[in-house]
Amino acid sequence: MTILVTGGAGFIGGNFVLDWLAGSDEPVVNLDKLTYAGNLQTLAGLQGDTRHRFVHGDIGDRALLGRLLAEHQPRAVINFAAESHVDRSLHGPGDFIDTNVVGTFNLLEAVRAYWNELPAADKSAFRLLHVSTDEVYGTLAAEDAPFTEAHRYQPNSPYSASKAASDHLVRAWHHSYGLPVLTTNCSNNYGPYHFPEKLIPLVILNALAGKPLPIYGDGQQIRDWLYVKDHCAALRRVLDAGTPGETYNVGGWNEKTNLDVVRTICALLDELRPRADGKGYAEQISYVQDRPGHDRRYAIDARKLERELGWKPAETFNSGIRKTVQWYLDNQDWVTGVTSGHYRDWLERQYGEQA
Repeated sequence: MTILVTGGAGFIGGNFVLDWLAGSDEPVVNLDKLTYAGNLQTLAGLQGDTRHRFVHGDIGDRALLGRLLAEHQPRAVINFAAESHVDRSLHGPGDFIDTNVVGTFNLLEAVRAYWNELPAADKSAFRLLHVSTDEVYGTLAAEDAPFTEAHRYQPNSPYSASKAASDHLVRAWHHSYGLPVLTTNCSNNYGPYHFPEKLIPLVILNALAGKPLPIYGDGQQIRDWLYVKDHCAALRRVLDAGTPGETYNVGGWNEKTNLDVVRTICALLDELRPRADGKGYAEQISYVQDRPGHDRRYAIDARKLERELGWKPAETFNSGIRKTVQWYLDNQDWVTGVTSGHYRDWLERQYGEQA
């Protein structure tokens, strides 16, 4: 048997592939477009491993998808492929529509054609797991209950709108064509191999470089933080036992303000890698103008996943963030490779001196 993973050189997809092959001998075909956020260094430990086949390609290429499906006959497809950064979606929404909406459509059509031709037993066992985000639900007030799977979709950025559209397509292909799909909506992930455009790795790397630690607005935006290894475990459980057509929210039960997250990172760095001048990293915190449409609070109610499939996170925020900071301190070669080259060029084109 084999699984096909799309977007498996990105942050969550790369962690999933590494965790999968650490615990299973079932081969992985890994399809990734290798945009600036896709990083083969994340998968360097799999070089020469015959269980892992990497294919450079786009989920929008239906002919390529058809060939891979026909050749490898996967029992499941796990779709991580997505443009995923809110700030970039505000600067250039077209890429998000192309990948997250049109790309998901092409993936669904290729998978549907493959699934329709499978023998009855294989057809019944097949699954397509679509990995999505809590941002499709919009924003919460401080007193609101966390998002459940029944919450109305109210996306507020081009990124979240494109992911909401992809979720609706996946749902429609199940109800219209019977395709056995599963959808997960996860809260903010963090952990090893996280691309440094996102808050936690950006703060770690800027702190070590002596640069300002930028916080949008007043820093009181609240997110529910999920350690990426916990997310991978949840996805394996959903793939193994989830009910086709169902959606499962995946959360860490760790609501933190952005300012609290940054201060926690600063305190850990003060302990693990003190500044040479003896000052605290929190002195580098700076406040910048808030971004348009910035959602105030996300929070996930993951009780359905725990109740029906027995999953709950293993890490607290304190344990997970300590592991994350230590990983970045121990893996400077990965960091250097990621922050050089075309990502640096893109940052400078978009943000000039602020890059």
